[in-house]
Amino acid sequence: MGTVNRLIVVVLFEGVDLLDVTGPPEVFSLVRHETTDGAGYEVVLAAETLEPVTTAAGVRILPDATFREVGARPIDTLLVPGSVESVEADGDQIVRPVVEPGTVARVKALATRTRRVASVCVGAHILAAAGLLDGKRATTHWSTAQRLAEDHPAVRVDPDPIFIREEGGIWTGAGISACLDLSLALVAEDFGEPVALRVARELVMYLKRPGGQSQFSVPLEQVSTTRRIEELRHHILNHLGERLTVPDLAAYAHVSDRQLTRVFKTELGTTPHAYIESARVEMARNLLETTDDTLERVASACGFGTVDTLIRAFRRRLAATPGEYRARFRATPVRRTAETV
Repeated sequence: MGTVNRLIVVVLFEGVDLLDVTGPPEVFSLVRHETTDGAGYEVVLAAETLEPVTTAAGVRILPDATFREVGARPIDTLLVPGSVESVEADGDQIVRPVVEPGTVARVKALATRTRRVASVCVGAHILAAAGLLDGKRATTHWSTAQRLAEDHPAVRVDPDPIFIREEGGIWTGAGISACLDLSLALVAEDFGEPVALRVARELVMYLKRPGGQSQFSVPLEQVSTTRRIEELRHHILNHLGERLTVPDLAAYAHVSDRQLTRVFKTELGTTPHAYIESARVEMARNLLETTDDTLERVASACGFGTVDTLIRAFRRRLAATPGEYRARFRATPVRRTAETV
C-alpha cells in the first residue's frame, strides 16, 4: 500500500494574487523529501471550470479540477488566497478586497467537508464573508484589516501577527509573503517542527517565523545601507544571549562609542540599546511561541539576564507580559508551570 498524501485544495478565481496561489505549493512540495516515509501533500488547484484562470499578475493558471470534483473527495486543507481591486469612490481611487459571491458560496460549502481551512493575505475577507471567522481572531494584510473589522464586526481582527491559528482548524495569514510562514506552520502541525525547519532551510528562508511575530518585525524592517553596520547588525542577532554593550559593539566595528551611536541613529533610526532590546524581544517571542521553556530560561537565552528585565521589555514594547503573550500566540497548549505568569 503506497503512502497516503494529504489533499490540499487551493481555491482559484479570476484576478487571484499569483503568489498567494504559487507560494504555498512550493513549501508543500518539499515535504515528501524531508519525511522518512515519503509522506507529504497532494496539491490541487480548483476552480469553477477547467478554463484557465487569469491572475492579478496577468499570468494564466490552469486548474487541476473543478470545485464539484474536489468536493467529492476528503479534503485535508482548503487554502483560500485573496486579491484586491482598485475602484473609484467619491472621486478617489481606493483598493478593496475581491469578494465574489460565487467564490464565497463555494468556500462555505467546501469548508463543511474539510479538516482545516486557511486564508492567505486578503483571502480572510472571503472566509469572513462565508461566516467562517465569526467569533474568532483573524489577521489579514495590514492595509485591509480595518475594512475587515468594519465589514465583519463578529470577527476579532488583529492586524499585527503574520498568521493566527484558531480552534476548529481555522487559520488566517497576513501579507503576501507571509503565505510561506503560514505554510510552514501547517507543515509543522502535520509533520513536526524538525520537518518544517528543514523545508525552510531548503527554501533558504531567513528563519521560520512564528505566527505571533509582527508584520513589522525587527529583522525585516531595519536594514542598513552601510556594510559595516549591516555586519554589526547580524553580529547582534547572532549573539543576543551574550553581553552586548556599546563599548563592546564599538570595538567590534572599530569605531568610537559616540560614532557607533551616531551611525545607528542615521542608518537604523534608533539607538544601539533600543535595537538590541527589540531584537531580544523578537527572539523571546519566538521561544514563547514554539517552546515550553520557563521564563528564566527564555530570559537567559535572549540575554535579558533576569525575568524582571524580560517582563519590563515586553510591557514596554508589546504592552503585555511574556505569560500573556504566550497564552495569546502559542500555537499549541503549553504545559502549566510556576514560571508561566
